[in-house]
Amino acid sequence: MLTYLANPARFMAFSAWAAPILLVAAFVLLAIGVPWGLFYSPADYQQGETVRIMYLHVPSAWWSMGIYAFMGAASFVGLVWRHALADVAARAAAPIGATFAAVCLITGSLWGAPTWGTWWEWDGRLTSMLALFVIYLGYIALWSAIEDEEKAARLAAILCLVGLINLPIIKFSVDWWSTLHQPASIMRAGGSSIHPSMMGPLFTMAGGFLCLFAALLMMNMRAAVFRRRVEAARLRGAEA
Repeated sequence: MLTYLANPARFMAFSAWAAPILLVAAFVLLAIGVPWGLFYSPADYQQGETVRIMYLHVPSAWWSMGIYAFMGAASFVGLVWRHALADVAARAAAPIGATFAAVCLITGSLWGAPTWGTWWEWDGRLTSMLALFVIYLGYIALWSAIEDEEKAARLAAILCLVGLINLPIIKFSVDWWSTLHQPASIMRAGGSSIHPSMMGPLFTMAGGFLCLFAALLMMNMRAAVFRRRVEAARLRGAEA
């Protein structure tokens, strides 16, 4: 499938109908997940109603990391095989991932204030997530700072690949260091510690975030491809 979509013409034909479908799916899942999480899921026996922030915080955390991993894979393909559409995909994903990382940081602070008694703590998990957000911003700024898109793509790809080292630090920071942040609750030995009544809305929201990312990614990529086509036509007109 990825090989098939690597052709720009095939990607444009596929994304023309896939992006709207994914956008509708995102709205449906979020329309189900938001009221399910906010009104129909139970409160936590320790955290009370504040646990409902989880339904925004956790999916945004998951996919801010997942999107960066996607950017790393696309950057590797673009750097090694010089595939232009891979560079377009990585660049198109960056502002979406940065937004998800920002949502994660903001909701984490809102959750941390009543739970931990502080808005921020320079511990391993919070600091490494902030570092991910800064790397996103640096990646976006690097693309904007260099006019030569081929050179910008190479340098941005190298930055993205170096930044991948931060992902395992985020994941395992709660195991490696003393931290206020709770340890893994779902992907852990012995099974999930989250009650099944909370898992439903959590995974519904995560699915909504994923579909939203996929839809926005395709829309951003389509805009980039159209822009390149316009620029190419303008250059041909100037030469003529």
